[in-house]
Parts: sequence; structure tokens; C-alpha cells
Amino acid sequence: MILNTDWKDFLKDCMPPCEKLALFGRIETEYKNFKICPPKNAVFNAFNQCSVGNVKVVILGQDPYFNPGQAVGMSFSIDPTVKCTFPPSLRNIIKEVRSCFGECAVEDGDLTPWARQGVLLLNTCLTVRQGAALSHSNIGWESFTRGAIKCLNTKDDIVFVLWGSHAQKYKDLLTNPKNLVLCSAHPSPLSASRGFLGCRHFCRINDFLQTRDKTPIVW
Repeated sequence: MILNTDWKDFLKDCMPPCEKLALFGRIETEYKNFKICPPKNAVFNAFNQCSVGNVKVVILGQDPYFNPGQAVGMSFSIDPTVKCTFPPSLRNIIKEVRSCFGECAVEDGDLTPWARQGVLLLNTCLTVRQGAALSHSNIGWESFTRGAIKCLNTKDDIVFVLWGSHAQKYKDLLTNPKNLVLCSAHPSPLSASRGFLGCRHFCRINDFLQTRDKTPIVW
């Protein structure tokens, strides 16, 4: 598991060193004994695809896709070259982008272009056992994520996107008045019609970025 140097420095105080060592030790053991998603070399993909200095938007997911071949280390994203089921939440995200702009630049489900424009696609847990949702929800990742969000909260002009009740548990950490926090229902088919579809978050993000003289995201 490799984390780029700029993020490693930025997050060095995101959690106590002893807790961090314990977490990474548990993760190493999990990879040795179980099938874990995403692949080990992709665990920190969200950070490695989006530099610290370029973060404009943080989209907070829950834990990685747990079906074989789906998880790539970035929330909601997939690798279109791997044959797997297209996640319905991702399908609704693309649908909402189209409703804002008439088209979507990531129809294949690979959200890497978003990451490279400054969208940190972060999950609250960065790993999961294959076939077992939330199986790594109590091993320390949430402490790491809360610490990372606290660090990001010190930066200005960032949009934090919290879809669903799980992500919204982290809202209390977002105290910087120079940032924007957007909340809605989760894009899952179980809840998307209760506030996600039609939320126009992607338009609102770009409007905010433009008011801060930042280049909007090509969604």
C-alpha cells in the first residue's frame, strides 16, 4: 500500500502513530488471509490520483464495491476494462450529471478524469472483504478518514459532497465557513428518488468553484 509523499506529509498527524500502525497491521493480515477489495496496490488510489494542492471537491463514499473486479480505490468509480456489473449507484450519478449538463464525460464509469481535475473520491473505509459489505468498518479506517477530513477542513474553497446518512455523519467535522457542504440522499436505487436525483450538486459545485476563480470540473 503506497501513499504519495505529498499526502503522506499532509496526513502525518491525521491519527496517532500507534493507531495507524495497528490499522495497517490489521489490513496486511486481512490481505494475507482473505480476498480483499480493492487490490492492495489501489488502496490509496483516491489520494494518489488527486494531489493535495489540487483538491477542489471531496465526494465521500462508504466502503469499496465488494464484488469481484469492481473496486478501484476511488469511491463510486470502476475500471471499464474489467468485466463486472455496472453499479446502479454509479449509473444514477451519471444520470444526474446528464441532467445538469446534457452529457457526461465518464459514461464508462471510470472517474479517474474527475480525480485528476481535483475531485478526491474518498471512501470512509478504504478496504472490504470480497462479498461482505462493511466488513472493515470497525478496524480503524473511520479514524483515518475522520483525521483526513479534519486536515482537509483546514484548506479553503473546497466542496464536500455527502450523499446519504453514512457520509453525513462526518458533517460535524466540516467547520470551515470558506468551504461548501452539499448533502442529499444516496444515489443508490433504494434512495436516489428521495433527493439525490434532481439535487443538481454538479451544477452547484461548478458554480461555487467559479465564484472562487477556480476552473470548474468537466463532469
